[in-house]
Amino acid sequence: MKLKDIQVLNEKETRGGFGEGIHEIGKENENVVVLTADLAGSLKLGPFIKDFPERFVQVGIAEANMIGIAAGMTIGGKIPYTTTFANFSTGRVYDQIRQSVAYSGKNVKICASHAGLTLGEDGATHQILEDIGLMKMLPGMTVIVPCDFNQTKAATKAIAAYEGPVYLRFGRPKWPNFTKEDGSDFVIGKAQKLSDGADVSIFACGHMVWKAIEAGCILEEKGISVELINIHTIKPLDTEAVIASIKKTRCAVTVEEHNVIGGLGDAIGQVAAKHCPVPVEYIGTDDTFGESGKPTELLTKYGLDTPFIVAAAEKVMARK
Repeated sequence: MKLKDIQVLNEKETRGGFGEGIHEIGKENENVVVLTADLAGSLKLGPFIKDFPERFVQVGIAEANMIGIAAGMTIGGKIPYTTTFANFSTGRVYDQIRQSVAYSGKNVKICASHAGLTLGEDGATHQILEDIGLMKMLPGMTVIVPCDFNQTKAATKAIAAYEGPVYLRFGRPKWPNFTKEDGSDFVIGKAQKLSDGADVSIFACGHMVWKAIEAGCILEEKGISVELINIHTIKPLDTEAVIASIKKTRCAVTVEEHNVIGGLGDAIGQVAAKHCPVPVEYIGTDDTFGESGKPTELLTKYGLDTPFIVAAAEKVMARK
């Protein structure tokens, strides 16, 4: 499949996919409960609250309490989904997650919206760019970063049946929605290959998958064969897919809306170093905080937009 053949179905917020997914899985599984820290509207929880008020807990602006309550609920067989912004889901409550969820192996689903630079105007205090690193370092924590509305919906439903703690990261703005509506192309821990190629491997996650598709189309027009892989599950990483791709192309680019330190790029780089050393270029924020601005303008300023991915691919190919 050529990247130019990928069809955009519409533009929707990935957090909207979470809202639809949690409502649907709530209908299917009576053990699913939802907690929020004063952000029910932002996490699109309205339909769930309307239909299942007895399974909804509003803890207020008390994120640490929310994590503790969720951990306790698992003892009674409940499947708690905690909801707030990514910054408050991780950085604010890291100790509670480490001790009460990860160390204890509790079946809590930590669902985080408004992640990365595309949070936009709320600025650096809310644009967490370190959360993937924080969460993937926790033993036993599964980390999922879906790329669009449909995939976020599929992931939201899938993690209910997945035993163990999960961090699910998604975003605020409307974004191109292009994966299968029924979610059949999403499997936890299984990378999604969007195109076969022989010249360069591009590994991307979250909103940046679409930017990588745009870059791949430009590269294809230049006669460069691109293998684009959506790494929606950062941990456990689909190492077989990564190794197979870089053995074929002999070079890679990683693309993420996150600090290049500690995120997807580090995970891919580690696999390459262990199994198939190849040159790797990293697209992400470069050890910096963000700032207030429009999402697309911020991606450009911080070197995450389409032209930077194209340039990184051409640079890494020259390093073979």
